[in-house]
Amino acid sequence: MQITWLGHSGFRIDIENTVLLIDPWFTGNPMFPDHLRPQATAQVSHILVTHGHGDHMGEAIELARDLGVPLVGPVGLIQRHVARSGIDGIGFNRGGTITLGQARITMVAASHSLSAQEAQGVTPYAGAACGYMISGEGHTIYLSGDTDIMADMGWMAELHQPDIGLLAAGGRVTMDMERAAFAARKYFNFRTVIPYHYKGSPELAQDASPLRAGLPPGIELVEPIVMEPIRFAAVTEVRAYAPRPFAEPQRANGTLQLV
Repeated sequence: MQITWLGHSGFRIDIENTVLLIDPWFTGNPMFPDHLRPQATAQVSHILVTHGHGDHMGEAIELARDLGVPLVGPVGLIQRHVARSGIDGIGFNRGGTITLGQARITMVAASHSLSAQEAQGVTPYAGAACGYMISGEGHTIYLSGDTDIMADMGWMAELHQPDIGLLAAGGRVTMDMERAAFAARKYFNFRTVIPYHYKGSPELAQDASPLRAGLPPGIELVEPIVMEPIRFAAVTEVRAYAPRPFAEPQRANGTLQLV
């Protein structure tokens, strides 16, 4: 399994027999070298989005059409784009689980704003912001999406037992590094934490040192480098939840699938 950061909130995750392209913002992304776009999108099987803001939707519609793969995410957002663009879509909702290839994707809550500005100042509803639990090869990845700390993180950790945390931690529009560290040590039992949604803009955190300082001993912090894969060996063990004390469904062209 490997996780590749595309800058800002974008990831490519190769897991089981599935290649997920997550929140693919390329054009205008100051961190992504555009000449590497073919490498980032090679053999992608699904495009997964967390919400409808432009720095997350990016080229999702165009890529779904050009690559001939479904756009996957919050049902309201997917329904809107399927109707407008004629792409294939798989819509589901918080609490729902779908299987893409052999990877299991569960949508979980995030706390974030829900509108997206368009032409003439229109601000349409952009779908409920969400995160995901992505499971395969013996790992569960928690992709936080744009969010602040939530008490929901407690039961999410207990139920899903993620060992890898991808945490939006740049501040201003998401948790900052200190808050992400608080969430990690209070609610989760991660083995590896990877921050994102930082560095690309001067308003956001430029390094993860406060997150590193706030994590409990034994958690590996990996500061990602754009287009450099982070590899994880497949595991077969079953993880027991140990809270720390506080200190592909079938598709047809232009259809929306509700799961």
